Amino acid sequence: MNVILSFVKYTNNNMKLKWSNYELAKSFDEYINSENKVRAHIRKIGNFFESLSLTELQELNSSAESAIKSLGINFRVYSDTGSEERSWPLDFIPRIIKKKEWEEVSKGLIQRTKALNLFIEDCYNEQKFLKQSSMNEDLILKSKAYFSFCKNVKLPNSAWSHICGSDLIKDIKGNFHVLEDNLRIPSGVSYMLENRYVMKRVFPDLFSHYGVSRIDEYPLRLYETLLDSCFGKTKSPEIVLLTPGIYNSAYYEHSYLAQQMGIDLVEGRDLIVKNGFVYKKTIEGLSKIDVIYRRVDDAFLDPEVGNPKSVLGVKGLIKCWKNKTVSIVNAPGCGIADDKAVYRYVPEMINFYLDEECILPNIKTYLMSNKKDRNYVFQNIKKMVIKPVAEAGGYGIVIGKTLNNETEEEIKKKVLGNTKNYVAQPLIDLSTTPTFSRNEISPRHLDLRPFILSGKKTYVTVGGLTRVALKKGSTVVNSSQGGGSKDTWIVET
Repeated sequence: MNVILSFVKYTNNNMKLKWSNYELAKSFDEYINSENKVRAHIRKIGNFFESLSLTELQELNSSAESAIKSLGINFRVYSDTGSEERSWPLDFIPRIIKKKEWEEVSKGLIQRTKALNLFIEDCYNEQKFLKQSSMNEDLILKSKAYFSFCKNVKLPNSAWSHICGSDLIKDIKGNFHVLEDNLRIPSGVSYMLENRYVMKRVFPDLFSHYGVSRIDEYPLRLYETLLDSCFGKTKSPEIVLLTPGIYNSAYYEHSYLAQQMGIDLVEGRDLIVKNGFVYKKTIEGLSKIDVIYRRVDDAFLDPEVGNPKSVLGVKGLIKCWKNKTVSIVNAPGCGIADDKAVYRYVPEMINFYLDEECILPNIKTYLMSNKKDRNYVFQNIKKMVIKPVAEAGGYGIVIGKTLNNETEEEIKKKVLGNTKNYVAQPLIDLSTTPTFSRNEISPRHLDLRPFILSGKKTYVTVGGLTRVALKKGSTVVNSSQGGGSKDTWIVET
């Protein structure tokens, strides 16, 4: 009988786990090698967990859950029947990455984000890449995310996506790849910070023994990035965070970041445009705003140019941005670069704008609008993942190996109905790490979302938000669909 460190099968709750009994998945496991031995840089934490009984592991899990509840760390999930708030899911077994490895990843993320920002600015100005590259210009110029009001706009430091969250995965050999780039309003950084706070409460001594790199400078770096986005020279710029309100799934993050940076959290009704400037309404009168860190989708930012019924944004806001009386972070229109079809061309962008080779590789991506690509995908659909180009949060993704004959025909028909709306990628066996679930420790698939800030300088978080699929065998890591998270430790070896 295979044992997956499954303590529920033991009659003695004081029995210690043994990594030699850990049942490896077919993927690359970041803790245990193919010989069922703990990897060298994991040894300290591996020995620690091997010294614990089931009872002690349960106590650690309870401590983490209690800390999360006491701190009020939650997120909102929406469904057809409504919405509900849930406590943030955190697995107490950390993900561990060697510092030397992370330094190379950071270089790759800085390179990638620089190229993407230059690409966005180029698309709204000279369009050199569209004219000289292999990309079909209709992919941009006919995109729903392409806004004519952004034409001829140039921004400080050529930064459009000031805050980028790129999703990384490890392949079967343990090498990082970029899965996608989130350039509009990426979320999750507050949970990265809160995960660390909770883990320090659960493992107060382990951090100092293990030499884990700190991550708590992010709010300061974010504030500096917001300052760098300011048009002109203002001694003390007034910055606000614009939220859609308490019913937004990421509202916890909005309030957390505003509090950490010491800036006001506002809704559209709290702002007004007057004489070409944006003002915040206060009990003492109007206060001029210089920078808006927006967490509102493009379509709802300004009813004059977006959804005319929107009450989430501010009438006249875009005109102020074009006239450079207020900065908007992330800038409107940067969504043209996080389309999953545009992703295919990022290595080419890096070569074009920076004259460099891509450090972090892409996943091979097939455009379903291309007949040759489409035929190949349909012939190998069981080995593929099909994705709608503009969806987020894991919605609309189809895993080929889960299809039967009937559902396979349905997805093919759906793709053929709008080929430009879909891309496909080979199904990658995401790496795994040990995860505590239902009184056992067993491998679970995961990805990583680091955050890259672009201002006068580029900053990459030390690690990022590790998202883990809590269901055995699943590769869906999104919290909105049952995924969880882990603290990410960058360590010296």
